[in-house]
Amino acid sequence: MADPKTPKKPKVNTARAWSETRALMWTHRRSLSVGFALMLVNRLSGLVLPASSKYLIDDILSKQQVQLLVPLALAVGAATIVQAITSFALSQVVSIAAQRAITDMRIDVQRHILRLPVSYFDSTKTGVLISRIMTDAEGIRNLVGTGIVQLVGGLLTAVLALGVLFYTSWQLTSITLVVLGGFGVMMAIAFKRLRPIFRERSVINAEVTGRLTETVGGVRIVKVYTAEEREERVFASGVERLFNNVRSTITGTSAVGAATTAIIGVIGVLLTIVGGRAIIAGEMSLGDFVRYIFFIGLVAAPLVSIASIGTQISEAFAGLDRIREIRDMATEDSVDAAKASVPHVDGTIEFRHVDFEYVAGVPVLTDISFMAPAGSTTALVGSSGAGKSTLIGLVMAFYRAKAGQLLVDGRDLDTLKLQDYRRHLGVVMQDNFLFDGSIRDNIAYARPEATDAQVREVARIAHVDEFVDAWEHGYATIVGERGVKLSGGQRQRVAIARAILADPRVLILDEATSSLDSESEAMIRDGLRRLRAGRTTFVIAHRLSTIESADQILVVEQGRIVERGTHPQLMALGGRYKDLHDRQYGIETDRFINPGEDFTPEGGAEATTGSATSPPGPAVG
Repeated sequence: MADPKTPKKPKVNTARAWSETRALMWTHRRSLSVGFALMLVNRLSGLVLPASSKYLIDDILSKQQVQLLVPLALAVGAATIVQAITSFALSQVVSIAAQRAITDMRIDVQRHILRLPVSYFDSTKTGVLISRIMTDAEGIRNLVGTGIVQLVGGLLTAVLALGVLFYTSWQLTSITLVVLGGFGVMMAIAFKRLRPIFRERSVINAEVTGRLTETVGGVRIVKVYTAEEREERVFASGVERLFNNVRSTITGTSAVGAATTAIIGVIGVLLTIVGGRAIIAGEMSLGDFVRYIFFIGLVAAPLVSIASIGTQISEAFAGLDRIREIRDMATEDSVDAAKASVPHVDGTIEFRHVDFEYVAGVPVLTDISFMAPAGSTTALVGSSGAGKSTLIGLVMAFYRAKAGQLLVDGRDLDTLKLQDYRRHLGVVMQDNFLFDGSIRDNIAYARPEATDAQVREVARIAHVDEFVDAWEHGYATIVGERGVKLSGGQRQRVAIARAILADPRVLILDEATSSLDSESEAMIRDGLRRLRAGRTTFVIAHRLSTIESADQILVVEQGRIVERGTHPQLMALGGRYKDLHDRQYGIETDRFINPGEDFTPEGGAEATTGSATSPPGPAVG
C-alpha cells in the first residue's frame, strides 16, 4: 500500500501542453515557415543521391551508357550543395528562433513570478524558482526549433521514401509497414511513461539546486557549526535521487533505441530474403534492389532519430507543465486590475479589528486596532515572535488580513492598487538586502534616475560617505553578493541612504539600527530623525532609546496590543513597557513579566492604555 503521506504526482495535461505548443509555434510562425520550407528543399535534395543508385547500376554500368555518367554526377553534386546550404540556413533560422523563444519565455516567467504575492515566496525555494525560469524554459527549443523541424522532416522523408518503396515492391513494403506500425505503438507507450519521469527530474533538480544555493549562500553558518559533512550528506542524497531518475530515463530511452535496432534488423532479414528472391526471379533489378536498400535507410533513420527527438519533446512538454503551474497563479497585478489608483498618499494608516494567520487555525495577530496619523511615528515593541514584523508586513501589503480592515487615508487597502500604494513606501529592514553591484547602484535602487549629487547627499545624511570616501573606487565599489563585502553596520547605512533617496510617504524602520554600534547609532540618529520628518513612520526597535520620541508606542505580545501611549505615559503606567525598559537599562524592578504572557495593565486607564478590543482611535498624546 502506498504511503498516504506521499504527495500525489500532478496529472499531466497533454491536451493543454499541445495547445501551448501550437501557441508557441504560431508566435514564431514566420521563422518556422521559413524553416519548414528550407527543410522541404533539404529533404528533397537528399533523395537525389539514393535515387541515382538505380540509374548508375542499371543504365550506366549494366547498359554501358557512359554519356549519362557526368550528368548524373553533376546532378548528385548539385543536390549535395543544395542540401549543405539549406542545412546551414535551416540551423540558423530555427535555432535562432528557438533561442528567441527561450529568451521570451524566461522574461515572461520571471515577470510573472516577480508579481506573485510574497506568501508564494515564503513557501517556495529560490532554487525551484530559478529552475523554472532558466531550466524549464530551455526545453521549448525542441518545440519551436530544430527538434520539431527534424521530427517533421524525418517523417516527411519517411513518407516520400515509402512512396518509392511501394512503387518498387508493394509486397515487401507492406510487410515492412506492419513491423514499423508495431514499433510506433511501442514508442508511444514508452514516451507516455517517460514523460512523468522527466517531469520528476526537474523537480528533483530544482530541490537539489535550491539546497545547494542555500548551502553556498550560508557557508559561514555551515562552517561555524561544522556542518560540512551534514550538508554533504544532504546534497549526496539529492544527487543520488537525481541519478536514479536519470538512470530510469536512460533505461527507457536505451530500450527504445534497442528496439529500433531490432526493427532495422528484422527489416534487413526480410529485405535479404524477399528482395533476394525477387532479383533471382527477375521481378526486381539489381539497381532497384540497391535503391530499395537506400530508401529503407531513409525510412529507418527517422525512426532512430524520433527516439531521441521524441524524448526531448516529452521533456519540453514536462517543462511547459511546470511553467504553466506558475503562470496559472494569480498575480498581484491581475488582482489589482479592477482596483482604484493611488496617485497620492497622505499617510494616515488605520487598523480596524485586524486578525491574521499564516496557517489556518493558528492566529498570529488578533483584533489589532490603532491609528497612525499622517506624519506621525508609531513604534512597535514586544517580545520576539509577538507579531510586530507581521504587522509591518500588513502595512507593506505583503499579506492580507483574515478579518478586519487596514485603511490608508480612510480607504480600504484591499480596494487600492498595490503597485501604486507601494510607490509611496520606503523601508529599512532588519536583514538589509544589497545587490551585487556598486554602492551607488544600491543607494539609487529606488530611484535609478537620481543624480550623483543626490546620491552623495543622502549618503552624507546616512553617514555612508564616512567609509566610502576612504575607498579607492568610492561609490563605484562593488559590495558583493548580498553586500557580503560590507559590515553589517555599513549595509544598514546604505539601506538607510536608499530609503532617504526614495522620499516615501510611509516609512518602515525594522530594527534599522540593530547592526550599529553606539557611536554609529548616535551619528545616524539625526539622519533618521530627518528622514522621519513629515512621514508616517513605523519603527520596530529593541533598543528603546531609539523610540522614546515616537508619537505613540504599541506594546505587542502574543499578537495583541497590550499597551499603548507615549514613552512618558507608558513609563508612568508601570506595565510591560516599563518592565522592558528597566531590564534593558539594568534597573532593578520588583515586577517581572514573562515575555510569553499577555499583560493587561492595572487600572485600565483608557487615556494611556488600550486592550486588544479597544476601538480604533488616534495616537494618544
